[in-house]
Amino acid sequence: MRSTPPAVAPLLRTAAAYAWRVLVVGGLVYGLFVVLGRFHEIGVAVFLGLVITALLRPVADLAARVMPRPLAVALTLVASIALVLGVLALVGEAVAGESATLVRELRTGVARIEDWLQRPPFRLNPRALADLESQLGDFLTRHRSALVSRALSGAGQLILVLTTLVLAVFCSVFFIHSGDRHWVWFREQLPESVRGRVEVGGRAAWRTFTGYTHGIVLVAATNALLVGIALWLLRVPLAVPLALLEFVAAFVPLIGSPIALAIASVVALAARGPLVAAVVIALIVVIGQIEGHLLHPLVMSWAVRLHPLVVAISVVAGAIAAGVVGAVVAVPLVSVVWSVHTALRAAGAAERAPAGGGGKGPEEDGGPAHGEAPK
Repeated sequence: MRSTPPAVAPLLRTAAAYAWRVLVVGGLVYGLFVVLGRFHEIGVAVFLGLVITALLRPVADLAARVMPRPLAVALTLVASIALVLGVLALVGEAVAGESATLVRELRTGVARIEDWLQRPPFRLNPRALADLESQLGDFLTRHRSALVSRALSGAGQLILVLTTLVLAVFCSVFFIHSGDRHWVWFREQLPESVRGRVEVGGRAAWRTFTGYTHGIVLVAATNALLVGIALWLLRVPLAVPLALLEFVAAFVPLIGSPIALAIASVVALAARGPLVAAVVIALIVVIGQIEGHLLHPLVMSWAVRLHPLVVAISVVAGAIAAGVVGAVVAVPLVSVVWSVHTALRAAGAAERAPAGGGGKGPEEDGGPAHGEAPK
């Protein structure tokens, strides 16, 4: 007589069912990241194209009311490129104009720092500082060929960056001009049973992405303006380039601004002394409080509803996975995924609600029923 196998506990059966699904999803995500890792320049270019589209599509739509759309798109892109090149030219002119004064102030500042380190409470031996300078010079002499080869490889990376930027602008031309038609074409290629949910998820994703893009640009511009004014009032050299550095660094939440201001504090220490550097360090704390407790809650809370802990983990995980690019992309990616999940859950609840039973529609439950479709 054959013995009956023991029954599997319901909890174990449920755990096993979820486990294999998690393994499948994890395998798919891993495969996706492997593919993106092999073609990450294309992924970065498409991401930058979407950022440009989120920023310039409203301007192009406004210009298209009074001129043909192709001309409006071309005019918007040319004006934007001219604006960016003008800002870079202004920064270059500021650096060139202050270069002689900056070198002189840095030399004086280094001597001032050495004298400061030799006095209480540090009391460093002057011979130790001289030995450190000698060792640094010997290191540069011994590794000159390696430094030159790395500089040449950096030139190759610069060409790759320029190629990525050109591809991003090329993508943005089509996204701005006829992105809505591209989205409709993509949706029509899917099975009819999933088109509705894809439409809901796409609306939520694009609304969140555009909201995050507009918000982070506004936060970065505000931080750069505050930093530029403060450094100018403190008479710190390179105030304009350091403000531009703050603008770029603000695209990495939580850690970008402190790093940029730390660089500014080093310049202030060398050029203006410890007192001004201490003021710049205090500026790091003040701007961090303004960004964390005023700008982000007011500007971005309607577009990105993520806990600060989730933001911090996302930034670190993105930096580990893909360096600086991953740190920049991580937060908008997590925000878009969460927004799509919330919208689909709201849409599913509305579909399951009985007719006339008082169930909430997507727009009543926070879904993006009236959000703009992806362009």
